[in-house]
Amino acid sequence: MKAYFINRYGKSDVLTSGDRPEPVLRDDDVLVQIHAAGVNPVDNKIRDGEFKLLLPYKMPLILGCDMAGVVVRVGARVRRFKVGDEVYARPDDDRIGTFAEFIAITEDSLALKPANLTMEEAASMPLVALTAWQTLVEKGQLKKGQKVLIHAGSGGVGTIAIQLARHIGATVATTASAANADMLKSLGADIVIDYRKDDFSAKLKDYDLVLDTQGGDTLKKSLSVLKPGGKLIGIAGPPDPDFARQRGLNGFLRLVMGLLSYGVRKAARRSGASYSFHFMSASGQQLGEITRLIEAGHIRPVVDRVFPFEQTRQALDYVETGRAKGKVVIKVR
Repeated sequence: MKAYFINRYGKSDVLTSGDRPEPVLRDDDVLVQIHAAGVNPVDNKIRDGEFKLLLPYKMPLILGCDMAGVVVRVGARVRRFKVGDEVYARPDDDRIGTFAEFIAITEDSLALKPANLTMEEAASMPLVALTAWQTLVEKGQLKKGQKVLIHAGSGGVGTIAIQLARHIGATVATTASAANADMLKSLGADIVIDYRKDDFSAKLKDYDLVLDTQGGDTLKKSLSVLKPGGKLIGIAGPPDPDFARQRGLNGFLRLVMGLLSYGVRKAARRSGASYSFHFMSASGQQLGEITRLIEAGHIRPVVDRVFPFEQTRQALDYVETGRAKGKVVIKVR
């Protein structure tokens, strides 16, 4: 099968295309012929080697963490899917590889594709929608009537998180450029703060939850908008000791992550709030919940550009510019 893969970590030029063996199917796997694959900032970070301590991949490594396609074969223990089903998924961390013609995915990580989406639209959803669900619903426990700040609202995670928070019934603030304000308000944002002109920490207060996608100074300043008992959830880091324990990392890495996040965790405690890091995980069950919201019209995909499979490297380069509104997708088939 044709695929895009790396033989070593590095920048854009390490990505190569060529033939790779078709995936081996386990008893609880579903073999999917990929029609479209979503592109995410995490793909570039994996390529660059930023996660090599957390995710020790073997080379050669096929990149890609989002996909939609059609089931072509099922393992002996698979019961929920059959040949011909249209499906979508975010594969498990240790079995990524959606920039390819086929992928084997655990049944538990897979869901039926929303009937009202094209393959390209469906491929744009799994990673960002699961990130939004796990941070806002599962970890953040966001409730109707609460207030949430979602940073970088025009990004892949932001565009879906705004819609989900709005559906829950929260007041939604977001940061973005003024050029994207109308789009974000159409998705459900109540307040759009132009990050180029205004300081969000001077304009917002008494928020229940902040979803930070930026890290750095934005993360630290976000604590000032939270009410006592509020939650700051970061997906750009720094990782915390709880994350290290959940991943089963060794004592040294737990210590390192504790030190990396010590400052923000201490500052959060001083302000009566909490900080936690989240690295999303695959879940077919949660994706099924998201499918229902999509089919009911509560959440819609936001796709910036669709690249042909032959331009996979260009798609990754475009995502790396940070200018994409919503998601970038590769049309594989």
